[in-house]
Amino acid sequence: MLLGRVLIPALTFAAGVAAGGYLFSNSQPRSFLALTDCVACYRPNDLAGLLVSAGIQRAPYLVPHVVMESDRCIAIEHPFPRTRTHFVVFPKKDIRNIADIAQGDEPYVLDCLGMIRALVLEHGLRNYRVVTNGPDLQDVTYLHFHLVSGERHAVPARASTGRSGADR
Repeated sequence: MLLGRVLIPALTFAAGVAAGGYLFSNSQPRSFLALTDCVACYRPNDLAGLLVSAGIQRAPYLVPHVVMESDRCIAIEHPFPRTRTHFVVFPKKDIRNIADIAQGDEPYVLDCLGMIRALVLEHGLRNYRVVTNGPDLQDVTYLHFHLVSGERHAVPARASTGRSGADR
């Protein structure tokens, strides 16, 4: 009886540590506890960024509203669009913001730009904007690009020739 009261919680704890290690192993380190100096401690957008990182890298099949996906990038329809057309494009590598892009991140960022191009062509957009926010303006501390347009989805101006790395 005592063994069951100790063994089950211990195994549950160990399974949680193992699952967390797997889910967050490719995430950038973020300070969790800052007892005296809270310069880099978690804010809600940092926690959201960490969860987005784990979801995109380890379980992209759970990400809602996916419209396009490649090995290095994923695009979703914004869950709360501010314009008629509003896509959000995330690299599948944990990069906090554009200032944190490092050597080796280029293929991920370029793939996202290629995916944005594919979305523009697929939806026939001509009056659009691509935006990324700095750390103090991010709701989610994870590099992402907003493709926004006030236009309704138009008929594509020309058909896309072939499929790029930004395939579905």
